[in-house]
Amino acid sequence: MSTTSHPTNGYARSPLQKVALLYGVVFLIVGVGGFIPGLTTDIEGLQFAGHGSGAMLLGIFQVSILHNVVHLLYGVVGLLAARAFGFSRQYLIWGGAVYALLWLYGLLVPHDHGANFVPLNTADNWLHFALAVTMIGFGVLLGRRAVAAAR
Repeated sequence: MSTTSHPTNGYARSPLQKVALLYGVVFLIVGVGGFIPGLTTDIEGLQFAGHGSGAMLLGIFQVSILHNVVHLLYGVVGLLAARAFGFSRQYLIWGGAVYALLWLYGLLVPHDHGANFVPLNTADNWLHFALAVTMIGFGVLLGRRAVAAAR
């Protein structure tokens, strides 16, 4: 098999790598957007961390500086992951697992509790659930298909 058709070589060449790239770009946009007045309401209430941050991305999702930085890091890792099939698969599956844990954390820790350091609100919780399901789903399904096709 030539290296040009192999799903493990080339930047965002396979569908799995393209999905990782898409998630990476979206996370970068969200991370930057969390610092832009207008996209983020009550930006003057933006705190480093904690449930007291009053900033709301798109007026819906509670954000903090830490929350935005985490999105930026997820974005950078997504761009790097898109360079290799295996890295893309791991990024999606393990990134989705982290979001599943964040979803559970958000459900179990009251939004106004001091342990809510991210910060999280109900909209964040359900977005984290959707990210967990889709990232893990794409990682498993697209990863399995390409591995089977390579055999």
